[in-house]
Amino acid sequence: MKIKVGFGFDVHKLEEGKDFWLGGIKLDHTKGAVGHSDADVLIHAICDALLGAANMRDIGFHFPPNDNQYKGIDSKVLLRKVMSIIGTRGFSVGNLDATVALQEPKLSPYMDQIRKVLANTMEIEEEDISIKATTTERLGFEGREEGVSAYVVVLLEK
Repeated sequence: MKIKVGFGFDVHKLEEGKDFWLGGIKLDHTKGAVGHSDADVLIHAICDALLGAANMRDIGFHFPPNDNQYKGIDSKVLLRKVMSIIGTRGFSVGNLDATVALQEPKLSPYMDQIRKVLANTMEIEEEDISIKATTTERLGFEGREEGVSAYVVVLLEK
């Protein structure tokens, strides 16, 4: 068996009155992420980690931000396409470990639902998905509630 490790990172600005999509679900918050698609920072970082591990470039290469067919798109659609793309190379996901950095809202109430949605979207077991959240102790853009970032490591098996 061959294994490959991939790392993904994404960041999005937060803005009042926007929807906040994270891990495929809509969070209840006064601010939301800004982006060309639904700006789901966690799914975007997952896509980059998967594509990186498979040595298949990045999310922007496959789904260019200047392409109107992706404007406002549900990032779960992109994740399904990425899973298909890496599948054509014979890869499957061993596990995924993610950390989301933001001050508010607290993610603990959403974690089970996020894992379930990601597992269903990726067609893998929930036990193979670890999602963690951290604040930055009010430091930096996340701490000032100006943005959100996500870091993801994946293990692919072939």
